[in-house]
Amino acid sequence: MTPSQAPAAASPARARLLETASAIFYADGIRHVGVDRIIAEAQVTRVTFYRHFPSKEDLVLAHVEQRDQQIRSVVTEAFRTSTDPEALLLMMMAGIGAEICGPGFRGCPFINAAAEYPDPEHPVRRAVQAHRTWFRQTVLNLATAAGCTDSEHTTAALILLRDGAMAGGDLDDPQSVREHLMRTVSAVLEDGRKAR
Repeated sequence: MTPSQAPAAASPARARLLETASAIFYADGIRHVGVDRIIAEAQVTRVTFYRHFPSKEDLVLAHVEQRDQQIRSVVTEAFRTSTDPEALLLMMMAGIGAEICGPGFRGCPFINAAAEYPDPEHPVRRAVQAHRTWFRQTVLNLATAAGCTDSEHTTAALILLRDGAMAGGDLDDPQSVREHLMRTVSAVLEDGRKAR
């Protein structure tokens, strides 16, 4: 699998392929979607597809990496609006709650991709792990700055809540999941500060 090349990133056809594939992968699953369907729905030729993505695996990797960059951009923007670490953690979790309640929610795209690529050495799985490592470190830094004495424990609890909410938001009533997520996040943060 080869990494995507930066000059091709500006191509409208490449962007359309990636946008189309991402929507289909999220709705129907990665393994269930063939290249022919992506080509048809993106309205490009087979030659155009393979010019931008030498294989479907390259497209899947680009999909996961793009989603990672989107989330990192949202978090970076949140950091520009607040310097309060607890407020930032609550904003991040509120964003997850909003995503859960959004139309067409089908769970966490990273967990979904990891389920379809179980080999930890596969480039897609490594991209998923890179996202989770970044997310965990971001939460840990904020929990520490918020005054949680056992910030490792607080971080682990918050990530478990996030992962559970992503699954529950797909399987259960999303509004209820969001409400419980936010109440429990607040309780975990309060508990983390009390442990002093």
